[in-house]
Amino acid sequence: MDLLKKIKVELWVLCLAGLLSLLLAIGTGILVRQELVGSVKLGVISKGALFLAEIPKNLEVISQRSSHDLVVGWAESAHRFPNVSGFQGKPLEDETYLLLSKYDGNTKTSVVELVDLRSFEVKKTWHPDIDQINGLVDTSLPEFENLHRDYNAKRYRIMHPFLTEDGGLIFQGSYSPLVKIDQNSQLIWQNQEDAFHHSIEQDHEGNFWVPSSVYPYQVDKRYVGSEYGNYVDDAITKVSADGETLFQKSVSNIFIEHNLKLLLFRGGSAFIEDTIHLNDIQPVLTDGPYWKQGDLFLSLRHQSMIILYRPSTNEIIWKGVEHAIAQHDVDILDDHRISIFNNNVYLFHDREEVDGNNEVVIYDFKTDSYSKYFDESLEQYDVRTSSQGISQILDNGDLFIEETDYGRLLYFNKDTTVQWQYVNRADDGNIYLVIWSRILFKPKDIKKVNKIINIVD
Repeated sequence: MDLLKKIKVELWVLCLAGLLSLLLAIGTGILVRQELVGSVKLGVISKGALFLAEIPKNLEVISQRSSHDLVVGWAESAHRFPNVSGFQGKPLEDETYLLLSKYDGNTKTSVVELVDLRSFEVKKTWHPDIDQINGLVDTSLPEFENLHRDYNAKRYRIMHPFLTEDGGLIFQGSYSPLVKIDQNSQLIWQNQEDAFHHSIEQDHEGNFWVPSSVYPYQVDKRYVGSEYGNYVDDAITKVSADGETLFQKSVSNIFIEHNLKLLLFRGGSAFIEDTIHLNDIQPVLTDGPYWKQGDLFLSLRHQSMIILYRPSTNEIIWKGVEHAIAQHDVDILDDHRISIFNNNVYLFHDREEVDGNNEVVIYDFKTDSYSKYFDESLEQYDVRTSSQGISQILDNGDLFIEETDYGRLLYFNKDTTVQWQYVNRADDGNIYLVIWSRILFKPKDIKKVNKIINIVD
C-alpha cells in the first residue's frame, strides 16, 4: 500500500519533468540519447525524458515485481537447489502429517495438501475458488480497494491454514479477509472487518488469535493521522470458530499504555509506517510458573522483540529483545521454555539480508538464558529466508523448518541429520512459495487427520 502511494507521487513528479523534457527534445531525441549513453546530462530534465520513454517497460516491470513478490519464490532459489524437486529423502516411521500450503506453479493458484509423511502421499487437497470468495468482499472499504488486483486467484497465497475438526480450513491471504472453507473447499464464512495476516493459532477455548491491520486506526491520530495508508496499526484479534470478532487490541496502544511510546514515535528520527509488524500470536494453553492460561506470546518483527502479554489485565509480563533479529514464529516448548525462529536479518547499506543463516533460538525462563538449536545443521543446509519462515521443535526433539522465501521445507532428526527436504518446483523448472505450512504430530492432530481421511475415503 505504501509502495503504491509512493509510486503514484513519483510518477506525477517525473511525468511533469518528462513532459517539459519532451517539449524541449521533440524531433531530436537528444536528451534521451544523452541519458542513455552517459554524455552531458541535464539532470531531472533528461531523466524525466528517459522515464517517459521507458514508461511501458517500467509498468511491466512493476506488474511483474508485484506478482513475483506475492506468489513466486526468488529467482535465486532455482540455482540453490538444482537437483531437488518435491520430496527428497526418507519418509518418517511415526505417524506424522504435513499440511502443505503452497503456490502451485503448474496451475498458478494457491492450494493446500494434506501429506502423509510416512509415504509422502497426498491424502487430500483443498483448492478454493478465491475469485468467488473475493467477490463477496466489500471493496469500498479502503483496506480492500485493490483486492481483485492484488489478491485474485493467480496472486493469492493461502497463509498458515488451520485444519478444523470438520475437515475445513481457516486461512487468510496475508492482509486479506479471514476465511473458512469446508472439506470440499466451499466457503463457510468470511470475516472482512479487518485485513488479517500471518499466523492463525487456536486458544484453550477454541477461539483463534490472528494478527490484523486495523482501520480506522485505534492509535491517536496525533501520531498517525487518519488517512488510510499512513500507518500499519497491527492488532491482536480474537475470532470465534464461527468467524465473529470477540476481542481486539492495537499493539501500538499496548506500547503507549506501557510507556514504550518512544519505540514507536521517537523524535528526531524518520516516521516509520510499519513500526510493529506483528507476525505471530501464540496463545498460552495451560498455567505455568512463568505464565497463565490465556496469556499471549507476540512476535514483533520490526521491534526485534518477543513479548508475553496478558489480555485479561492489559499487562506486559515479559519482553525479550536479545538474540532475535527480525524474527518470525514463537512457540511454547514446555512450562519454562520457548523457541523463536530468528531470521537474523540485518540492514547492509541499502538492503536487508540474512547475516549468515537463520537460527532457532531457545529462551529458558528458569535459567534466564538463550541457546541455539541445530545451529550447525542450519548453517550446513544454508537456511536463510529473510522475510518469512517458521520452525517447530517436535516433542521427540526433531526439527521442522519452512524456508518460505525459497520454497523449501526441511525435517531434521533429533541427531541433527536431515530426514527429508521438499522443494516446491513446478513443471516449468521454477520454484514457487511455500506459505507457512504446519507439521501435524500431536495426538489431537493425528485424531483429527484420521477422521478427515476416513471421510475422504
